[in-house]
Amino acid sequence: MNTEPDEIAVVGAGLAGCLLACFLARRGHRVALYERRPDPRTGRVERGRSINLALSERGLDALRRIGLDGQVMADALPMRGRMIHPVAGEPQFQPYSAAGDRAINSISRGALNNALLSAADALPGVRTAFDHRLVGLDPATGEMTFETPQGKVTAAAPVVLGADGAGSAVRGQLLAYGVLGESLDFLDYGYKELTIPPLGGDFALDPAALHIWPRGTSMMIALPNPDRSFTCTLFWPTHGTASFASLTSPAAIERHFATHYPDLVPLAPNLVDDYQHNPVGVLGTVRCAPWQAHRVCLLGDAAHAIVPFYGQGANCAFEDVVELDRCLDERGEDWAAALPLFQARRQANAEAIARMALANFVEMRDKVASPVFQARRRVEHALERALPGRYVSQYELVSFSTTPYSDVRRRVRRQHRALGTVAAGAAALLAGAVGAAVTRGRRR
Repeated sequence: MNTEPDEIAVVGAGLAGCLLACFLARRGHRVALYERRPDPRTGRVERGRSINLALSERGLDALRRIGLDGQVMADALPMRGRMIHPVAGEPQFQPYSAAGDRAINSISRGALNNALLSAADALPGVRTAFDHRLVGLDPATGEMTFETPQGKVTAAAPVVLGADGAGSAVRGQLLAYGVLGESLDFLDYGYKELTIPPLGGDFALDPAALHIWPRGTSMMIALPNPDRSFTCTLFWPTHGTASFASLTSPAAIERHFATHYPDLVPLAPNLVDDYQHNPVGVLGTVRCAPWQAHRVCLLGDAAHAIVPFYGQGANCAFEDVVELDRCLDERGEDWAAALPLFQARRQANAEAIARMALANFVEMRDKVASPVFQARRRVEHALERALPGRYVSQYELVSFSTTPYSDVRRRVRRQHRALGTVAAGAAALLAGAVGAAVTRGRRR
């Protein structure tokens, strides 16, 4: 058995797991970081699985706490708004903030993962074990079994933290032991990546924007990369007409994009090859309860995976790490007390952003091109300028603050009720004024 006394086990060396290892090592814990894949820094990356991240304030707050924000942001590209691409006509820019100065940051998932992994590796007390796929876990004892290229190995830990993503093996083991329940709600949509290479050595599109091609029941987005390329992601239905299943031949692919994404075609010379060979990923929401049992706890996507349409998956997972760190502070390193407290504080927030992310999918694919939606956004920005700090849009609260997600939803509802009351009052005053004017006219 491969075991070290008092060594905390973190299963999953993705974004959340590596950040968690950094936070725990900073607290003086010894950490074993287990990952089923080979070391990602070797350059063996699965094709079409990058999905650029939109790093915003919640994620940056976590990185600042361990001094990694400067290094990470050196490779980030700020996006200050959405660039909406209609089928015909010129693209239209919609700023994220009222002043137009706030930005979310495009960053490669792989680059961020490598930076966090290297930071964890450099800390005393952290050891990493790649090619270790969890196939057994006893939540009562903390004994784990891994499949490796050398055969099965076992290890044990006083605490096991599952940060191994939406398809979490740790969650699967807890489910097998009957200590938690789960629900998986998949969309009838998938995603596929395409690439826009540099054009003449420069960006082919404006790099200061998140580009969106809204098409009603589907959409495409594009985020800039430091090498002046763009990573595009199609979010399409998985079945039916105009779906991933319906486009197979090169001629059909070319015809579809020429019709629905005409400005993309001249910018993506490898369009057909990317489309035919990059995989289709699934999109869904993971819910489970409880997040912790005995000496095992889930966090990040392993506990509450969400759809990517608010750009908050990684940001939310990073907030989990910050909150767990805070709970350990408050409970004096007593894991038995800290883990239930962590779930109590984070579960409502995870559910809130899950709901907001689903709603934002509808907004991005259906509404952003609507004149009504655009007029509403202009009104919101005008209110934010007129009432600084008192009226703040949902997008700003989610992306540019660390206000708990559940508090964001409550505040936005209060703001909308207040606006509804003001609008109703104004309408009543206007109706009264019109009525008085009509009465005066009759008397004359």
